[in-house]
Amino acid sequence: MSRPQISNGTVFLVNPASANGATGRRWPELAQRAARLGLTGEALFSEHAGHLTELARATDARRVVVFGGDGTLNEVVNGIVGKDAELATVPLGTGMDFGRTYGIPTDFDKAVGVALHGETRAIDIGRVDYAGGSRYFANVGSVGMSGAVAHRANGMSKALGGRLTFFYALTREFVAWKNTEVTVSFDGGERHGRMHDVIVANGRWHAGGMKLAPDAAQDDGLFDAILIGDVSKLDFLTTSPKLYGGGYLSHPKIELVRSARVAVDGAKPLPIEVDGEQIGTTPATFQVLPGALRVRVPKTSP
Repeated sequence: MSRPQISNGTVFLVNPASANGATGRRWPELAQRAARLGLTGEALFSEHAGHLTELARATDARRVVVFGGDGTLNEVVNGIVGKDAELATVPLGTGMDFGRTYGIPTDFDKAVGVALHGETRAIDIGRVDYAGGSRYFANVGSVGMSGAVAHRANGMSKALGGRLTFFYALTREFVAWKNTEVTVSFDGGERHGRMHDVIVANGRWHAGGMKLAPDAAQDDGLFDAILIGDVSKLDFLTTSPKLYGGGYLSHPKIELVRSARVAVDGAKPLPIEVDGEQIGTTPATFQVLPGALRVRVPKTSP
């Protein structure tokens, strides 16, 4: 592949299908707004799944600006790991959970302002090795029902927004999901038993605003791993409203552990999801890469 042309050391990586296709339809207007604010660069567009990873690998830009959602960001992260590039994101997707952790505005003009004038922060990312491949992720990975939820949500229209889309998919999948025997090993311990989900979080939010890891730190070299045990339909009815505030962690069938490595295997292959995209099945091993990504975030108050 030939290298993309770079303008002013900045490249835009754009998913025209994000925001239910609105990004592509509005791109000329969005590009003009960004330019008026002072942000210019060569715009490269995704044409198929995985294309942004290829484009990100091919560029030598010092600043990469992602226009899209969490899945778009994941593709770009997988292309710039190991590069001397700074990542900025203008959230235009459905979930936008990565940006919530860092306080990146959903308002377009304000997000462009962060890309231009924000401060740079080095954060951890995760890598998961699984049956048939490996993938990096910036926000969260999971094993179990979350993978099935991501698959259903990504097959739906997202015109109703991330929160309703993901909660509908969660409810539909929970009705049919069967908890299975799972073994989870981590630094200093192991758990075995019937489980519903294993969430391996670097960020705090997931699935359109669910605060699944409320105390996760993005630069401590550790995952917040949440082990959701043999929960029942009654557990779901009483606890699901607490997903958006983090209160669900008090449930007796849920355990939080912190570890730089988390390995998950089950009695049968279980779906794996990273940053809202289903990628494969278990067995899976998650590992932290400390400080492996430099991102633009809002400036902190002095």
